[in-house]
Amino acid sequence: MAAYVGRFAPTPSGPLHFGSLVAALASYLDAKAHHGQWLVRIDDIDEPRSQPGAQDLILAQLQQHGLCWDGDIRIQTEHKAAYQQALTELQQHQHTYACDCTRRQIKARGPHYDGHCRQRQLDQSPSSGHAIRLCNRAPIYHFNDRILGRVDIAPESAREDFVLRRRDGLFTYQLSVVVDDIQQGITDVVRGADLLEPTSWQLQLYGLLGHTPPRFAHIPLALDERGQKLSKQNHAPALQAEHVLPQLHDACQFLGLTFSAQQSVPATLALAIDAWRLKYLSNTS
Repeated sequence: MAAYVGRFAPTPSGPLHFGSLVAALASYLDAKAHHGQWLVRIDDIDEPRSQPGAQDLILAQLQQHGLCWDGDIRIQTEHKAAYQQALTELQQHQHTYACDCTRRQIKARGPHYDGHCRQRQLDQSPSSGHAIRLCNRAPIYHFNDRILGRVDIAPESAREDFVLRRRDGLFTYQLSVVVDDIQQGITDVVRGADLLEPTSWQLQLYGLLGHTPPRFAHIPLALDERGQKLSKQNHAPALQAEHVLPQLHDACQFLGLTFSAQQSVPATLALAIDAWRLKYLSNTS
């Protein structure tokens, strides 16, 4: 088996919050428990969401919590040519089609895109202003998760023709994340359970692009008092530089890692790696 390579890939739309720390910590601990590499990638492909200064702040927050990455940081917007190459390959093999449906039109027809433009043979060129969708001929309805076991995906979601390039010309998360993980040699993805359904789509892209997918492990989401996912969109409070140790310890507890409170970040992380290995790796390869 290839040497372990994991990653954390935040969007630079604001500072990290507790939910972000949980995701970062889980991926970091899994990499270190496997004696592997932990990479950091900046997922800024959705450029309108990026905020000035957020990238530097995120990297500083990771370092404050002792989460130091291996190798160079990959910036998605520096790799648009790679995404275009992958899209062109899919187009050449007749796996895509153009779509001019608006969000309002799609919503009016149901909760999922219904393939309205599949047979319309619209122009797929970047200048057309059309979105490019994958022609989802072989949906993946279930996959094995290292933490959750077998995960079944709702059929209507699994078989949806998802977007690869938006109408505004931006490449989507689904395409860019798969290309990034392929090029970086990612073997294991540890992330939040809000990305369970997109995993089905991403697995399909790995197959169509001729690459073995990484192993996936999804962790529970940190929720606010209203039961909503902690997120920047929901105005989750940012991590505080003066509360690094309590935040780190709380994140460990959230992940089910129990050990006595330590007086330093390195000591906390050392115990957390051992606790992660005992809890999550004892029955996995």
